[in-house]
Amino acid sequence: MDHPGTRVLTWTLICVFLSWMSVTQAAPGMHYMVTFPAVLEAGAETQICGSVLMPNESVRLTVTLRTEKENKTLIKDMSTVTFHSYTKFKVPLAHNEVAELEVDVQGQTFHRKEIKKVMIKTYQPMTFIQTDKPIYLPGQTVNFRVVTIDTKFRPASLLYDKIHIEDPNHNKIEQWLNQTSNGKILQLSYSLHSEASEGTYHVTLQIGQDKLRHSFKVEKYVLPKFEVTINALEKVNIGQEVVKVEVCGKYTYGQSVPGEVHIEMCRPFYSYLRMDTEGVTAPCVKETKKADKSGCATFDVMMSNFKNLDPKYLQNSLHLVAKVEEEGTEITHQLEKYMEISFVIARLAFIETPKIYEQGSDVVGKVKAVHYNDTPIPDMTVYLFEGNRWEASKIQQLTTDSNGVATFRYSTAESKQRISLWASDKEEMEGMYSNYQSGHVEAGHHVVSLAQEASPTVTAVSSLQVQTKDKPIPCDTEEDITVKYTIVGEKWGSADLIYVILSRGAIIKQGDSTIPVQLKTVTEGQMSIKLLVSPEMAPEVQVLVYAILPSETVIAHSAEFVTERCFRNKVSLEFSPSSAVPGEENILKVTANPGSLCGLSAVDQSVLIKEPGKTLDIDKIFDLLPIQKLSYIPYEAQDPEECLVVRSRRYVSPSSIINDVFRVFQNVGLKIITNLNIKVPTCVKYNGREYFHGRDDDGIVAMSYELESDVAFVTSALEPIETVRTFFPETWIWSLVETGETGTKDVPLTVPDTITTWETEAFCLSPQGFGLAPRKKLTVFQPFFLELHLPYSIIRGENFELKATVFNYLNSCIMVTVTPAPSSDYTLTPRPEDEYTTCLCSNNRKTFRWTLAPTALGDVSVSVTAEALESHITCSNEVVTVPERGRIDTVSRRLKVKAEGIERTMTSNWLLCPKDEILTEETEIELPVNVVDGSSRALVSVIGDILGRALNNLDGLLQMPYGCGEQNMALMAPNIYILQYLKDTNQLTPAVRETGISYLVNGYQGQMNYKHYNGAYSTFGSGTPNTWLTTFVMRCFSKAQNFIFIDPDVINKAKEWLVSKQQSSGCYELQGNLFNKAMKGGVSDEVTISAYITAAFLEMNSTITESVSKSLSCLKKNISDLSNTYATALQAYTFTLAGDMETRATLLAHLDNVAIKHGGFIHWSQTATDSSSSLSVEISSYVLLALLSASPSIEDLGYANQIVRWLTTQQNYYGGFSSTQDTVVALQALALYSTLVFNPEGSSSVTVQSPSGQLDFVVNQENKLLYQEQLLTDVTGKYKVEVKGTTCASVQISHHYNILSPPTETNLRLDTVAKANCESNNFTLTLKMICTYTGNEVATNMVILDIKMLSGFVPEPQSLKMLKDETVERIDQKDDHILLYIKELRKEEPEVFTLQLLQKYSVSPLKAAPVQIYDYYQPADQNEKVYRHPCIEVGG
Repeated sequence: MDHPGTRVLTWTLICVFLSWMSVTQAAPGMHYMVTFPAVLEAGAETQICGSVLMPNESVRLTVTLRTEKENKTLIKDMSTVTFHSYTKFKVPLAHNEVAELEVDVQGQTFHRKEIKKVMIKTYQPMTFIQTDKPIYLPGQTVNFRVVTIDTKFRPASLLYDKIHIEDPNHNKIEQWLNQTSNGKILQLSYSLHSEASEGTYHVTLQIGQDKLRHSFKVEKYVLPKFEVTINALEKVNIGQEVVKVEVCGKYTYGQSVPGEVHIEMCRPFYSYLRMDTEGVTAPCVKETKKADKSGCATFDVMMSNFKNLDPKYLQNSLHLVAKVEEEGTEITHQLEKYMEISFVIARLAFIETPKIYEQGSDVVGKVKAVHYNDTPIPDMTVYLFEGNRWEASKIQQLTTDSNGVATFRYSTAESKQRISLWASDKEEMEGMYSNYQSGHVEAGHHVVSLAQEASPTVTAVSSLQVQTKDKPIPCDTEEDITVKYTIVGEKWGSADLIYVILSRGAIIKQGDSTIPVQLKTVTEGQMSIKLLVSPEMAPEVQVLVYAILPSETVIAHSAEFVTERCFRNKVSLEFSPSSAVPGEENILKVTANPGSLCGLSAVDQSVLIKEPGKTLDIDKIFDLLPIQKLSYIPYEAQDPEECLVVRSRRYVSPSSIINDVFRVFQNVGLKIITNLNIKVPTCVKYNGREYFHGRDDDGIVAMSYELESDVAFVTSALEPIETVRTFFPETWIWSLVETGETGTKDVPLTVPDTITTWETEAFCLSPQGFGLAPRKKLTVFQPFFLELHLPYSIIRGENFELKATVFNYLNSCIMVTVTPAPSSDYTLTPRPEDEYTTCLCSNNRKTFRWTLAPTALGDVSVSVTAEALESHITCSNEVVTVPERGRIDTVSRRLKVKAEGIERTMTSNWLLCPKDEILTEETEIELPVNVVDGSSRALVSVIGDILGRALNNLDGLLQMPYGCGEQNMALMAPNIYILQYLKDTNQLTPAVRETGISYLVNGYQGQMNYKHYNGAYSTFGSGTPNTWLTTFVMRCFSKAQNFIFIDPDVINKAKEWLVSKQQSSGCYELQGNLFNKAMKGGVSDEVTISAYITAAFLEMNSTITESVSKSLSCLKKNISDLSNTYATALQAYTFTLAGDMETRATLLAHLDNVAIKHGGFIHWSQTATDSSSSLSVEISSYVLLALLSASPSIEDLGYANQIVRWLTTQQNYYGGFSSTQDTVVALQALALYSTLVFNPEGSSSVTVQSPSGQLDFVVNQENKLLYQEQLLTDVTGKYKVEVKGTTCASVQISHHYNILSPPTETNLRLDTVAKANCESNNFTLTLKMICTYTGNEVATNMVILDIKMLSGFVPEPQSLKMLKDETVERIDQKDDHILLYIKELRKEEPEVFTLQLLQKYSVSPLKAAPVQIYDYYQPADQNEKVYRHPCIEVGG
């Protein structure tokens, strides 16, 4: 509904007089015009154009730019003749300010002043982030760069407030603060955890309130060996008979892929349309062909396959899936492509038809008909119509000739306005698009305008046309821009033509010319404008031309020209040589502007095939520009307009809207101040009512139209070279290089061993600007190469068939000899039927075999060399050639040779602290009766710090799996305590700090896998959050903040969740299980968890908060029950931290009464009959923490020393203890003790007497953290340890051996059943494992089932996946072991697990393999069984 007093102006209702109404009329014939950009970039250069035309007196033109801080005169000219003033000026430094541009034109009899808005905009520097790869494997390092440049692509300095990395769950896992670019390249890196969550990560950059994000993926992938390409049209036509598709497969080193090519082409349904699809499928075509020698296959798919269903249900596109399957391996890669379907099967167009006619003349023209592929359509009936589209009348019927052309003649005797002609294949205009989706003919349209005498009150027929170009204009070239003009109905004389050239919203060039107007109705001609394209003009140039005709009519036209995207800094790369063989030396020549700093990168092309479209390219850089072109006037710069008051009625053709000069200027972002008639008013007021434009019959919007913005905002006789291939990175080059004064730099490189193509990415920064090098490729190809096939491990006594396959990709035959390297670790027996020097012709392969029998245990290196020999023997009637490079290829692989049975380690530990005295200890080592011969070895190690052994094994304190949230923290937490101890005692070296911090970063990142949305944590990241684990994580993260970045929100959310679990009693609700069920005792679980949480809060903050006060009160109420020694020890530590000395004394007194004291050692156990060393270590450690956390006295330290001495006896070979929790708490307590008793002075000598000799060690302040270890000659017998001096020495004798699986009786029963079909050549094995708990508890803790593969066997993938169920929380595959994390085993409820094994390598005689089951928190509770293959020769 219209508002009162307004009307929509349709041209049949009212016609308006279009002259501008002004307060002061211009002098007759005198006009002015000022052109300027609506948006000015602060501090940049631009231009303004001012014109005064035909003044009849002396006139002064003044143009002033008014800002809040200054008034700047841009033009001040006076003249008595026509003049054009082009002024270049620097825009004032205003910040996003709406300024005013004032134009003052004054003569003796004429004065006009007008002000319009102009926007002065400040553009911030542009920043981009580059990563070395778009996708990473867990455990890889993410390298990234941050670069800031200004809008002219020059280096800019910027302070980055924060840079952080965010994981897929929005956790901040690393952060850098207050980094700066300093006009250079900021280069950072971050190492992903080996268990990093898969998904999309973000590098987020914060500058003030603005943020920039760059994404990368993390997933477990296998790089593709080859690339699939599709050669097909982007658009197909519904009228064509055949759709041609070519699919090719190419290896990354350029060779063709042999195999099969499969395609499936479908026309999908629209997903949003509901229809009865029962029995109906989208039309599809499937085909398979064998690839030809070029690795390609061509398919002809009939279009008729996709026309059988109702088209309204089908999408207007074809979906193609192409797969290439490699011969021999069945490895498949695929590629998808969508092809748009066009329904225009033919087109009609007017050719050689005039645009102007004189009334009464005949319009003679032609219509051409072509098929969709531009071939002519002969003998086609064409109907000619005249009038507005839906009201047009048929005037003629035509028939095309053999060239598809039909000629017509139309009389204009009755015409008094423009003529609108239409050409159609339909007799009625209404049916023009009736069969749209079945294919239709596109109608032709042409307008012929009436020639009449021009005046300001007559619609302009004259026109200008800037001729566009089909291709981008190259940089640094001069181009002619052609302007065609058609002048109609003007008086004889001349017209001023002015051109304005814009780039990135600024005027960069202006000029003018004169057009002669001849003494005839129509004057036609053309002129050219010279345009020198510079890098600063990219990516688009807008050319606007306008002319002021003798009739005072203004005509205008603009066009856009795409330029080559280029930079002032010309950067290029060149490899020398241009191709390479693996391991070869190469030179990368970098060329750029002198003084450039260049960021170089090269990655395996396979990465870019895996994740395409994520590289840094020139389009991404130009897309950073805040403005590439302007195509509208921003709202802030628009001027208010009043309705034009009119006093008479007059018909005006709506075509005047099309030629609205104001719109032409507006569409290039220019504003005009003039007294010429250039704009159709937005509304008119007639008889007190306002009228707004509507729509004419041609569907042209009169006064409203869409504004489409293209502004882009942020984001031989010589010795042959032998190739030994061991280096296979995904990122080869990631470095910063300076080109120096010469502008060139030769970078020496060693080519990696991967046979692939490396693709570069390089950019440079210099004071002159940014430059991006064209991508360069280096194909690394071994003309012939070999592959080794061997299992991961075998057991001593087994042997297997070693296979070496040699490939020849040369274009000729070679004589190749294959030679294994000699070794004392194994014997190789050649196969009698194999020839190890033989012909190998082009594109062929040959496999050579030996029987390998190992003779030594441990890691064995197996190396095989293939060499192309000179030979006079012909191969397949061809002369043998020798490649110039890459004549020899050597491949080395490692083979683990293990002893039979199950590995065992026993340790004896002593902490001996002499005070100018001699301390001695004795021990005797005996071998078990079932020890495996030759598997035993004994070692002695000495270190001057009780934490030194743990420091030496920070990544492996326990030889246990680390596949859940609690175990990950157990790997992280000891690093915190040890780093803090070393820092507090001034022993922290940069190297140790770097190592420790890397483990902390990995632990923090890995723990995010187990975090819930509410901030809590659970053992496997799913299910019910665990109160105990959440507390453990929170307290560790709080301490880790001293060394690494931990997102405070992560800690706060965990704390908030824990507080939400506090009950009205003050105690905390236990959610999830306690780690170790042996922690349970007489007190409730709530008391134990409340003490643990309260201690954590107090460790984080010694201030007693309300929640801590409430929990302490709850604990005090239960203090009388001291039956649970674990809970008592934990509460003693908690009340010590709280400063409640009275309660602490009571608890410690009780603990002293129940302590187990003997021989100067003190420790505790949960119960008198408890044999859990793990829980005893943890209880004893909490007592030690309670003693040492409250300013301990000399007596306290003496008592503590006895606890420490016992704890050290419990340490394993790696410096840890039995399990995770005892290791964490014990190392925390030992770190605190070591800090308190640290003595920076003293030394001691250590002597170890064995049955056959003596070993001597020295411990002093220089080497106290040095891990000293020697192999003992004797593995059995009596040993005596003697320490003399003034400093402590930690001594350990460890014994490592294998035992055959003993028939042990434990709480965990394990039975194995192995079955196979011995009549089949397929030696697939089905292994069934029955696990049963027979102990006294209701259920076990978490249980680990460790399954070692038979030598040469691998798990069947689907069978492995099926093991995951409600019982099995996680499955890990590590080397030749499968680890099952079993949540718990219920008493006397057997759990059965079945796994299929596939034979990959033939090994004989095949030895038995062990399966082991153990309680994770009480590893002593374990059992082992072995299994054998029932069909293969068994060796033991």
